Amino acid sequence: MSVVKSTLSDGDRGIVGNALQGALVDLVDLSLVAKQVHWNVIGPRFRSVHLQLDEVVASGRQHADTVAERAAAIGVSPDGRAVTVAKTSGIGEIKDGWIKDGDVVRAMVEALSAVIGRMRERILATAEADPVSQDILIGLTADLEKHHWMFQAEAQ
Repeated sequence: MSVVKSTLSDGDRGIVGNALQGALVDLVDLSLVAKQVHWNVIGPRFRSVHLQLDEVVASGRQHADTVAERAAAIGVSPDGRAVTVAKTSGIGEIKDGWIKDGDVVRAMVEALSAVIGRMRERILATAEADPVSQDILIGLTADLEKHHWMFQAEAQ
């Protein structure tokens, strides 16, 4: 049941809804992972990595809200519950405890790479079904790729 009616066909709404839900889950998890390592980073590059992680958290949260609101606008109920994120995220687990700055940087490169790969699949999937949602996914992927680049440069 949807209380919000969409101008998209049911088939297109299904395709786009799945893409947006997957994006939401990955963005929520990315912001949680970045915050977890933000709290636990140690090492000589602590301050710069710590601050860089806050930028990823802010981006993830902002884009998650945009994606969730787009889903709602097309009549798809967004699901950002912890259980849903834990079951469906494409990001691997982060170890607990203190994490050396170099390990944090590598973990963020891997997490961002995983999310970007899945976002690019969603961009392709939404091309015909809904260019508006595709545009949102393109924009947020560009932002994630900027973070990815910066962490890769940090890893060198």
